[in-house]
Amino acid sequence: MTASVIIAPSILAGDFAALGAECRALAQAGAEWIHVDVMDGHFVPNLTFGPPMVKALRPHVAGRLDLHLMIAPVDPLLPAFLEAGPDSVTVHLEAGPHVHRTLRAIREAGRQAGLAINPGTDIGALRWLKDEIDLLCVMGVSPGFGGQTLIPATIAKIRALREMAPDLPIEVDGGVTAQNARALVEAGATVLVAGSAIFRGGPEAYGPNLRALQAAAGGGPG
Repeated sequence: MTASVIIAPSILAGDFAALGAECRALAQAGAEWIHVDVMDGHFVPNLTFGPPMVKALRPHVAGRLDLHLMIAPVDPLLPAFLEAGPDSVTVHLEAGPHVHRTLRAIREAGRQAGLAINPGTDIGALRWLKDEIDLLCVMGVSPGFGGQTLIPATIAKIRALREMAPDLPIEVDGGVTAQNARALVEAGATVLVAGSAIFRGGPEAYGPNLRALQAAAGGGPG
């Protein structure tokens, strides 16, 4: 694997009382991306951040703020999240009736557009949407909670998606560990979202945890 593998810490696993400090500590540890999971308690069974929180985090994220909207319907709230300042915005295929329009709106706002694929989602729709997206996000777990175990079929799904879209970045969100990172990357993943694997041990451990995951994936800093 090459140094192009990106490790994206998920702030969902951080200390909610000090998220700004967490973002700064992660940057000092070498993280270039911060992944923000937004959940609405409807599309997924949990409730996390709204647009004001994303806007508050923005000044503390030195690199890429990678926003993942697990909300439905997504379109009514999309303008507020775009205004909050993310670099990329990922939406789910099932999050609205006109995902093509949603993806285009993200791009028209000057952000990179991502499409998330749930474990039970047929990847055939990618055929009609791949020209409208900048990032594919493959859910390695059923979305809604951190700390879950990777669904084994995820690796085969990544391999199939890589064949369909050889040039698109493929992000894996959920269940990423040092034990499966290499297999995910060998299947075609280029971005690994990690929560507990990075945050375990507190801020002093973020650097070693990040480097360990990078080494397990076979990639360099990212």
